[in-house]
Amino acid sequence: MYSMTLKVKRKKSFLFSALYAACILGGRHLMKQREKFELRKPLVLWSLSLAVFSIFGAIRTGSYMTYILMTKGLKQSVCDQSFYNGPVSKFWAYAFVLSKAPELGDTLFIVLRKQKLIFLHWYHHITVLLYSWYSYKDMVAGGGWFMTMNYLVHAVMYSYYALRAAGFRVSRKFAMFITITQITQMLMGCVVNYLVYSWMQQGQECPSHVHNIVWSSLMYLSYFVLFCQFFFEAYVTKTKSAAAAAAAAKKAQ
Repeated sequence: MYSMTLKVKRKKSFLFSALYAACILGGRHLMKQREKFELRKPLVLWSLSLAVFSIFGAIRTGSYMTYILMTKGLKQSVCDQSFYNGPVSKFWAYAFVLSKAPELGDTLFIVLRKQKLIFLHWYHHITVLLYSWYSYKDMVAGGGWFMTMNYLVHAVMYSYYALRAAGFRVSRKFAMFITITQITQMLMGCVVNYLVYSWMQQGQECPSHVHNIVWSSLMYLSYFVLFCQFFFEAYVTKTKSAAAAAAAAKKAQ
C-alpha cells in the first residue's frame, strides 16, 4: 500500500516543488508592501509538532539501526532493505518521505514574518523532497542511514526552533552545534554513498543504481558546501566583526 501510494505521489513531486517556488516568489512580492506577521504562537505549535514527530522518528529508526549494527554489522546496516519493510521501520520510513511535503511550510513562516530567506533553505527543501520521493519505491541501499540521520538532526533542530519561538533564550553555541551536526550529516551521506558504490562494484548484494548514487552524492556534497558557507558567515565572520567592534569601542573609551 505504501509503495503504490507513493508511486502516484512521486510523479507529483515536481508539481509540489514548482508550486512551492511560486508561493515563495508570490508571497515575497505580496509582503513587500505589508507589515510583517508575528505568528509566534502558530510558529511554536508548528515547530513543536515537527520536533515531537522527529523525536519519535529518531527513536524508532535509531533503535532499529542500532539493532542491525550490533547484530549484523555495518554492511548490513547500509545494504539491508528491511528498513523499508520491517514491522515498525516501514511506517517511519514512509512517514519520513511524506513529511518532506509539510516541511515546506517552514518557508511560509519566513516569508510572512519577512525574515531573510537564504538559498540553502529553499534549495534544501526542494531537493530533499524530490530525492526522497523518487528513491523510496526503489528501496535503495543507504536509505536507512539517510532517514535516521535526518530524524536525529531534525529532532534537535525543531526543538531549538520551538524554544526560540516560545521566547526562551538559547545559547548561541547550541545553534552552532546544530549546524555542525548538519555538516556531519552531509559528510556521512557522502561516506554511505561511497560504501554502497564500492560494494556494488565488488559484486556484493547492495541494491542501488549508479545514477541514484551520483545524484545523491552531488546533493550531499552541495549541502556540505552550503552548510559550511553558512557556518562561516553566521558564526566565524560575525564573531570576528563583533570582536573588532568591541575592540574599537574599547579604544574609543
